[in-house]
Amino acid sequence: MPRLSISLSRIGLPALVLAALATIAACGDRRSSAVDSATALAPNGTRVDLTGAGATFPYPLYSRWFNEYATLTNVRINYQSIGSGGGIRQVVARTVDFGATDVPMTDAELASAGMPVLHIPTVIGAVAITYNLPGLARPLNLSPDVIADIFLGTVSRWSDPRIASLNPTLTLPDTDILVVHRADGSGTSYIFSDFLSTVSPAWAAGPGRGKDVRWPVGIGGKGNEGVAGQVKQMPGAIGYLEVVYARQNRLPVVHVRNAAGRFISPMPFEIASAATAVLEADRKLFASNAEGAPDLRVSLVNAPGAQSYPIASFTWMLVAPTAIGPQKSRQLAAFIRWALLDNPDVASTLGYVPLPSEAATRIVDRLDATLAAGRPGSP
Repeated sequence: MPRLSISLSRIGLPALVLAALATIAACGDRRSSAVDSATALAPNGTRVDLTGAGATFPYPLYSRWFNEYATLTNVRINYQSIGSGGGIRQVVARTVDFGATDVPMTDAELASAGMPVLHIPTVIGAVAITYNLPGLARPLNLSPDVIADIFLGTVSRWSDPRIASLNPTLTLPDTDILVVHRADGSGTSYIFSDFLSTVSPAWAAGPGRGKDVRWPVGIGGKGNEGVAGQVKQMPGAIGYLEVVYARQNRLPVVHVRNAAGRFISPMPFEIASAATAVLEADRKLFASNAEGAPDLRVSLVNAPGAQSYPIASFTWMLVAPTAIGPQKSRQLAAFIRWALLDNPDVASTLGYVPLPSEAATRIVDRLDATLAAGRPGSP
């Protein structure tokens, strides 16, 4: 997926959207704004239940959001955590009201869907690289090219001069590097392989990017737990997993050299910095495409900026307005506005990284404008 240009400026906000924002701001009450919004969309006390399925990465966050929203509005949202690929398939098959994915649909997938599918970023994720090297006094530093060559198998020992030159104060063992990768298809593998494809021509020409990757070397583990378990059991091992899992389990993580030449750890500020840098650097995110809507399938890997962590990604909700109709579309839009603007702190408390506030505002405003204009194109 090519990096898309993005702009956060010179976006005209429709008068209707501004009026709605003013109403919410004047209200000043999270509960009443959410309830009023849902009531306005479902007159006479009726409520529209919604169903979704997809990515496992945002499942804890979505569950918390959906439960709180149901308490506030009585709108029940049922979500099945079945993986990004399953979320895409169920949206296309029209068996759910929305999907969720860490892997954006390709142009070919969108064309074959037979209907416009909106990609709506909801939170920022990242992939951490963990390792088992007992006795290191400091975190391990690695550059993108060395990471790619480790997973290609061309850098195969911890004493390799390229690793040693990045870690002059560490005593590294003269032992084999044991690569651990995902055995199952996943959005985590997509993000990591997207990064490897971006920074390594050899990787791009070989394994490439995808949910299912033909790993040149290493052994597989199922899910984050499987990868972490394999790494923990084998001194000299290295693997990749979702940053939330690494943080919650206090696993050691590699400091990765970013595009600005700095070694960065996957902490919330550094992950958010990647999104902010891309949003500021690119110029077309909110420029309308031929169908009248912005394309939000943007990659955050190897982002510019001194503080940016280079293996970051959005995770998206997938909405097909023509498939689910205007009432459910507006109910989903009301939920997304509440989640991203009224309740982003939930993401932080669970270890996720919320969208930058300005980006969140632009996204929900464009979603509202797209639905109001009757042009459900494909962000």
